[in-house]
Amino acid sequence: MKEPLLKRIRRVLRNKYAQSLAGCLITLTGLAGYWAYNQYMAAAAEQAAPADQGQTQISDQIGKNPAPWTDNRKPLDVLFEDVRNGNVLEANLGDRDIYVTTKDQNNYVVSDQYGQVSRQLLNLIYNEKSPLFTIQELKLPTHISAKGSLDVTVQVMMLLFFGFMLWPMLSPHLTFRKKKHSTKVSFSDVIGCGEAKRTLMDLTTWLRSPENFTGLKARPPKGVLFTGEPGVGKTLLAKALASECGVNFIEANGSNFSSMFYGVGIQKVKGLFREARRKAPCILFIDEIDGLGRRVDQGRMSDGEGNRIVNQFLTELDGFNDNSGVMVIAATNHVDSLDKALRREGRFDRTVHVPLPTLDDRVRLLEHYLAKTNPAADLDHVRLAQNCMGLTPAAIAFIVNNAALLAARSASMTVEMPHVLEAIEIQRMGEADEGRKPASPADRRRVAVHEVGHALVGALLNTGKVEKITILPRGQAQGVTLILPDEDKCLHSESELQAQISVLLSGRAAESVVLREVSTGAAGDLHEATRVAVAMVSSYGMAEDKGLASLAALRELGIEQHAQDTTARVEALLKVGYDKAIHLIELHQVVLEHIVEQLLEHETVSGDVVYDALESRIPVAETAQHDSAAIA
Repeated sequence: MKEPLLKRIRRVLRNKYAQSLAGCLITLTGLAGYWAYNQYMAAAAEQAAPADQGQTQISDQIGKNPAPWTDNRKPLDVLFEDVRNGNVLEANLGDRDIYVTTKDQNNYVVSDQYGQVSRQLLNLIYNEKSPLFTIQELKLPTHISAKGSLDVTVQVMMLLFFGFMLWPMLSPHLTFRKKKHSTKVSFSDVIGCGEAKRTLMDLTTWLRSPENFTGLKARPPKGVLFTGEPGVGKTLLAKALASECGVNFIEANGSNFSSMFYGVGIQKVKGLFREARRKAPCILFIDEIDGLGRRVDQGRMSDGEGNRIVNQFLTELDGFNDNSGVMVIAATNHVDSLDKALRREGRFDRTVHVPLPTLDDRVRLLEHYLAKTNPAADLDHVRLAQNCMGLTPAAIAFIVNNAALLAARSASMTVEMPHVLEAIEIQRMGEADEGRKPASPADRRRVAVHEVGHALVGALLNTGKVEKITILPRGQAQGVTLILPDEDKCLHSESELQAQISVLLSGRAAESVVLREVSTGAAGDLHEATRVAVAMVSSYGMAEDKGLASLAALRELGIEQHAQDTTARVEALLKVGYDKAIHLIELHQVVLEHIVEQLLEHETVSGDVVYDALESRIPVAETAQHDSAAIA
C-alpha cells in the first residue's frame, strides 16, 4: 500500500539532516525575499523618476547623497535673506526639512517641522508673476529615506536571530537524539554498586531476551531512579548501561526542558518520549532529574510553567500513551526535591541508592586508578584505602591524579606512598599555602592550643584515629587536625554523636582553659557542632528530654513549632559536650602543653605524638577515662 503523502513528509522531517536542511531553507528564503523586495523598490523608484532630467538633477543628487545639504543646517533667517536677494536656485520640500540650493552653489537645510515654512514659500511663488526660484516636492528613493532606515547588515542579523530563535519551537525534538557513546565502559569496569548493577543487568536481560520474562508474566520496571551523593558513580553506571544494553540509548538532562518561550518545555517532553517510542526498544536516561521533577508553589508565571512541565512528564511516564519497550533511567543527588507522584509505583518502580564504596571497593578503586599511572611496587593499598574512608570514587580518582602531579613536581619517576598520602591530606584538609605570611608568635601558640585540643579529646574519646596535627595554613584554616574514622559505619549511637560534639568544641575549650580567652577560630567548629545537635534533636530523638517527635515530620504536617524551644534543646546538647571537653582538657593540661611545645617546634606532627604522650602518663589517662565515663 502506498504511503500517504502527509505521513511521508512527517517521516522525512523527523530526520536530523532534513531538519537542518529545512532550517537553512527557511533562512535562505527570508534572505532572498528581502533582497528581491529591495530590488523591486529600487526599480520602482527609477521608473517613477521624471522625464526631464535637467529639472530633477538637484533632486537626484539629494537622493543619492544628501550629506552636502544635511551637514550644513541653517536657521530660517538665512533662507528668507537668500529669497529677498534672489540667491535661491531651487528648494526641495522634504518631510521635515527643506533642501535649499543657492545660485552660488551653497547647499544647506532648513528645519520645517510643521510645514509652515513650505506654505510661506509656496504663497510667495504664486503671488509673483514670474517665479523667483524653482520649488518642488522631494521624492527620495526607498533605500534612502529622509526618516532614515536600518542598515542592511542589521536587518539580516535580526532576520537570522529570529529564525534561529523560532526554529526550536517548530522542531522541539531536535534537542534529544540518539547519543553514540564511543566509551567501552562495561559493568565489570564499575567497581562496587552491586545492587545498582544487578538492577541494570535485569533491565538489559529483559531488553535482549524478553521471552524469559513473558513466560512468567513478569513485567519489568518502567523506571529506575538512582540516588546517592555526588561522585558515587550514577552517571558511570549509565555509561556502562549504554554499552551493555545493545539497544537505542537516548540521553537527556533535567535542565534541557527549560525554555524562555511559554509552552516550549512541554513540547520538548512530548518530543523526547515520541522519539523514544519510535526507537523502541530504547533506554531513556535523564541525568539530574531534580531539575525537571520539582514542583513549586505558583508564586510567579514561570513557576506555573515548570509545574505544567512536570505534569506532562508524569503523563508521558504512565498515561494513555503506550510506552512499551521504553525504559526510563534517572539519576539525582536531591531525591527529596522530586514530586511524590513521580516516585510512585508504575512510574519509577524502583529506587536504587548508590552507596559510598566499602573498604574492599576502595582497594580495588585505588588499584584501578593507580594502574593507569606509574605506581611504585611497595604501595600499601589497604592502608591507603583506610585513609580514604568516607570518600567517593570521584574523590579517589582525584587523589590518584593529584598524587601523580605531586610525583612529577618532585621529579620522581614513580608514584610513591608519600605522594598518595599527601594527596589524601590535600583532599581532606586542603593544600598547604606556602606563600601565606607566617602568623605572630601569639597567634601560632593559640592555633597550636586549639588544634591539640581537638586531637587530645579525640584520642581520649576514641572518635577515630588521630593522623596528623599541623599549624600550617591549609585552605581557609589556620591549622588542621586530621582524625580518620576507624571503620565504615552507617549507624551512629547517641554516645558517638555526643563525643563528636565534644571533639568539635574541644578546640574552643582548650583556648578557654589554657589561654583564658576564646577567639574567632572556632566559628567553623561551632557551625558543625550545631548541625550535629540539630539533627539529634529534630530527626534522631536524642534531645536531653528524650522527646520522640520528629520536627521534620511536624513541618511536613503543617504543625507550628517554636524555634525557641528547639534552640534551647540544641543548646543543652552543646553545653553537655562543651563541659565534657573542658573537663578532659583540665585533667590533661600537662599533656596538652607538652604536645603544644612539640607542635610549635616542628609545625606538623603525627598522631603518634598524642598517643605517646598519653601512654607516658598512664595514671592520668586512666583517671581521665574514669571521670569521662562518669560525666557520660
